[in-house]
Amino acid sequence: MNWGNWIALSFVLFALFIGTLVTVCVREDISLVAPDYYKQELDYQKQIDRKNNSANLTVRPEIYVQSHFLQVSFATLSQIENGELKLFRPSNPNYDKIFMLTSGKDTLQRFDIRAQQGGMYKARMTWTMNGKEYFMEETIYL
Repeated sequence: MNWGNWIALSFVLFALFIGTLVTVCVREDISLVAPDYYKQELDYQKQIDRKNNSANLTVRPEIYVQSHFLQVSFATLSQIENGELKLFRPSNPNYDKIFMLTSGKDTLQRFDIRAQQGGMYKARMTWTMNGKEYFMEETIYL
């Protein structure tokens, strides 16, 4: 082969490489962590206030897994006006699950998680108590 053929072959191989690279990049999933990511970003000051309120609590909630149940232990659970506990799976939003917190005499709430896929989750608890909003997050493994 002469030099001209080598140059033409290198251009063809380079074009194939670029075409393959573009195809792989176009097929890559670049979805955001949350569908309303930008709205959440604008409301982030409220989230900072919730975290600060939680940090100022004398008794904080405990979230842990015990025998296929997600348990929330909180001494002032009876004072909660409303709240939710979201299991957030960063790697796949299809495995997210939301549990509603209810006010009652008990200091412990249990949620069945046997149907949940195993792996790492972030347990995000948001609640309202005495007119203030609170937030805490813990990493748990199922």
